[in-house]
Amino acid sequence: MRPSIAARQFLPLVLVAAGLLSGCATAPAPKTATIARSPGEPVLSLLVFGDHGYDLDFLEAEDREPPRTLEQAIELEREEWLEDKRPPDEFTPSSLVRLPSTGGYVAASGMMLVADAMRSHCSNVRCDAAVMLGDNVYPNGPTLGADGVDDAKRFDEILLTPFRDFGKLAPDFRIYATLGNHDWRTSRKAALGEVRYLETTPPFYMDGIRYRVTPPASGGEVEIFVLDTEVLLAGTTVYEDALADDGSELPPTEIEVPEPWTKPANRAERQMVQWLERSLRESRARWKIVIGHHPLWSSAGSKFEQAKAMRRLLLPTLCRYADMYLAGHEHTLEIHTDTCAAAVPGANLPPLPQLVSGAAAKHRPLNSWFMAHQAKKSPELTTFYAKGIVWGFLHLTLQQDRAIVTVVTTPNDGSGTTAVEYTQEFARRGTAQ
Repeated sequence: MRPSIAARQFLPLVLVAAGLLSGCATAPAPKTATIARSPGEPVLSLLVFGDHGYDLDFLEAEDREPPRTLEQAIELEREEWLEDKRPPDEFTPSSLVRLPSTGGYVAASGMMLVADAMRSHCSNVRCDAAVMLGDNVYPNGPTLGADGVDDAKRFDEILLTPFRDFGKLAPDFRIYATLGNHDWRTSRKAALGEVRYLETTPPFYMDGIRYRVTPPASGGEVEIFVLDTEVLLAGTTVYEDALADDGSELPPTEIEVPEPWTKPANRAERQMVQWLERSLRESRARWKIVIGHHPLWSSAGSKFEQAKAMRRLLLPTLCRYADMYLAGHEHTLEIHTDTCAAAVPGANLPPLPQLVSGAAAKHRPLNSWFMAHQAKKSPELTTFYAKGIVWGFLHLTLQQDRAIVTVVTTPNDGSGTTAVEYTQEFARRGTAQ
């Protein structure tokens, strides 16, 4: 067992920020025996987390060398803040920690802190399963040993160590996983090696890069539909983000070039959207939850062109047939709805909730200037909650006809406590057309 987070990363810890930036298979799934429930009893209770795989033992050379003093590390983050067109007077550096191996300061990891916080939270509330929303292995995903590190070691330390005992949280507890862009960074063979590991190593669960699954605890009333959005986006046109000095969008001029091994390689990958629509229509579940790595709406001001492409590809299907979309990618905690008016004009559909939970390891700020411009030009978007430079996760409770989303954080000082920061309820959409 690895040393605690306090021993590994927070001795000594210099906390330079406790700050925040916030805005308030194709065949139908088999039938499962219905579970008798009392009124108000959850149908399913899910931990929702993503982007947890940032581990200081696997930093890139450019993050370690040359070693930076605390002042130099803060100044580097300030420069990046200004380059990203964020308000200068809101600058808040992330938590920084001194690496014993170099003496330099780097961004601290909340990987073990958030895992411990989820475990603690589940000692007081029901937790039937979890979803892990990609970027499970940083910074370059599995490498097949190309960087001198055996992937078995990487998987053990980054995947299994934090979550080894999560299977004890409930009968049949599983962590339903998807891949993110970092998991695909090195090669297709390496990424599929991670898939095989997650398919065969409890408490994780995968069934290929896109799949559908009914968590046993739901008694057939909840079905989760998992997409690989890195492959999905590699099959379409995505522009590079560009912002003006006031944080507003500039017309894009450059196209993102995906790694060749991320492009759809077969018919199933090329027809992922069609598979999703067919699967959602066929599903007999009461709740239909779709997960992927990339969000539909982005609040950090650095991934909004990907979000636009995601909306173009997925929103018509999600608006018609899904109850909720869950994503990571942004290292933030966010709760939004989309009215679906732009995606399905004239259909008068209920708003689609979207949850972003990518704050399980590495801090990233929001961009309040960008958010204000986005809100003004996008009346279909409602943001209920958004917070950056934070460690935490979401807890999603599905009852018969309502969903309760709870935002849970753990302090940036590494103390390891937990706090419930926000709760939002949504009615079940029941949108099948």
